Amino acid sequence: MFGRRQDSGSGRPPAASTEGAAPPPPPTKATTTKTAAPKTAASKTAASRAAVAKPAPAKPAASSTAAAPVAPQPAPAHPGADVRSPEYYQVKTTIFNALIDTIDLTQLAQLDTESAREEIRDIVSEIIAIKNVVMSIAEQEDLLQDICNDVLGYGPLEPLLARDDIADIMVNGAGLTFIEVEGRVEPTNVKFRDNSQLLNICQRIVSQVGRRVDESSPICDARLADGSRVNVIAPPLSLDGPTLTIRKFRKDKLTMNDLVGFKSISPEGADVLAVVGNVRCNVLISGGTGSGKTTLLNCMTGFIDTDERIITCEDAAELQLQQPHVVRLETRPPNLEGQGEVTMRDLVKNCLRMRPERIIVGEVRGPEAFDLLQAMNTGHDGSMGTLHANSPREALSRLESMITMGGFALPSKTIREMIVGSVDVIVQAARLRDGSRRITHVTEVLGTEGDVITTQDLFIYDMEGEDEQGKIIGRHKSTGIARPAFWDKARYYNQHHKLSAALDRAQD
Repeated sequence: MFGRRQDSGSGRPPAASTEGAAPPPPPTKATTTKTAAPKTAASKTAASRAAVAKPAPAKPAASSTAAAPVAPQPAPAHPGADVRSPEYYQVKTTIFNALIDTIDLTQLAQLDTESAREEIRDIVSEIIAIKNVVMSIAEQEDLLQDICNDVLGYGPLEPLLARDDIADIMVNGAGLTFIEVEGRVEPTNVKFRDNSQLLNICQRIVSQVGRRVDESSPICDARLADGSRVNVIAPPLSLDGPTLTIRKFRKDKLTMNDLVGFKSISPEGADVLAVVGNVRCNVLISGGTGSGKTTLLNCMTGFIDTDERIITCEDAAELQLQQPHVVRLETRPPNLEGQGEVTMRDLVKNCLRMRPERIIVGEVRGPEAFDLLQAMNTGHDGSMGTLHANSPREALSRLESMITMGGFALPSKTIREMIVGSVDVIVQAARLRDGSRRITHVTEVLGTEGDVITTQDLFIYDMEGEDEQGKIIGRHKSTGIARPAFWDKARYYNQHHKLSAALDRAQD
């Protein structure tokens, strides 16, 4: 069968000689054979290669201890403790070692993912028959799936990544994995063989975007192929083993109508935000960690015309714009010598030379705030960005602080006048204590009175209490503003009728 190599003298019979062997009848409990050959140096080397074998162009370096499965240490007791028996992991170790001695990874890497998965399943099934391993059909299917995930994918993470209801995956070392579902954090029964396997998977993830994580560079931001945000911090900084955090993106991209369905914003508020996006208002989306800023930014970009040239600048490319004319830029960390770093400010300054019509900054967190404000105020209307703040007023203060920390020796009054001349609307997102996400403020930036920036709220979220299940009850209310400050822009783009209708309905 394709993908196998000749017997390398490891003492195990080649899988090709077992064609047609019938599997034993399946009883109810998994046991291991006592005749399993001890692990040799050759099998360790092969196992090291298998831990990173997958049909992807990038193959990260891994230590020889990272791939050979070993019996896991007992994990700390918690509600999501693994229900699989130690015998299952012993069986998996035996089968995995035999697979590495049988399969040719060079040929396997030339197959597409589905064909490679079928090849591995066939070989593992034959190895089970050769070694007289007795297990039930369900256990055998679990074993096949686990080994395929280890060789071709992200190991124990694969079932979690396949679920669309998970917002975050948090791996705290090999034995503890938590997920966030519907705003609530809960434990899972997912665990890794050891910290070496977890670090190997982390290396596999970050290598796909040209980054690395090891003892010399223990902190790394990366992303998955679908744009999901990944953060890894490894020992010696993480004391209990590698810590992996994945902010998952939904497979079906959310729209503003979906946010209305989730009651994150009222229909009238959604219409006002649609006008804000259409008439090229400069928008800042503010919120705390996990409040849905990136999701809201994706929804806001849905109102941009398809004929506009958009340039996005991000630390890790997460935005999923649907327009055809989009240029995506991503920062780059320094290399081993500390050279070659490309910062967010470098990207924002460079994209001004790329003839953008709108500039979208994934997250403003440093001196690039100055360059973004300059761009907003010099012909790039409709630019957007996000930043961390707990209220619109705090967002303005943080913006001023980031410019000051960038080393710009400007008077506070000058910075505030620049902010007023650049930012039109601040949209505040929040994650409430019941786990729900709401847009709590839609706020205009009006001008200055002395040294104070003046703003006015168009919509606010009024919390009225909670129900018997602990869910917060509230509603979005209009503040009664009939003609917002961007009325003239709406009129210029012939959107003032839609804006007026939405504000009128909100006041009823």
